[in-house]
Amino acid sequence: MTAHALPAGFEDLQPFTEQWVLPDQRARYLARLDASMDDLQAFYDATMARIDDVLAYLEQYPVDELSDEGVNLLWLYCALCNVSFPIEVWRQQRVPDSGAADWTALVLPAL
Repeated sequence: MTAHALPAGFEDLQPFTEQWVLPDQRARYLARLDASMDDLQAFYDATMARIDDVLAYLEQYPVDELSDEGVNLLWLYCALCNVSFPIEVWRQQRVPDSGAADWTALVLPAL
């Protein structure tokens, strides 16, 4: 079993877990900046193709009752939120015209 195992039925997303199953926003942001656009596109394409299945799975459980595998799936799809704008809008990893701007979440959601 891998450190970032996903629920049964989501094995096709497993190749992305090492890079994208990250429990805080800053780590996901930094992973986005470190990734190539080709890597972001591959992740986006694979995760968007399964979004309906993932939502159906996650919506079965209250957040505090997710299994470890379910939490990994949730974090993977939080990373999709970080990747969607660079793919759909900006066509680059960084926010355009933002210079050295950066932000840090002070409070993280409890899981």
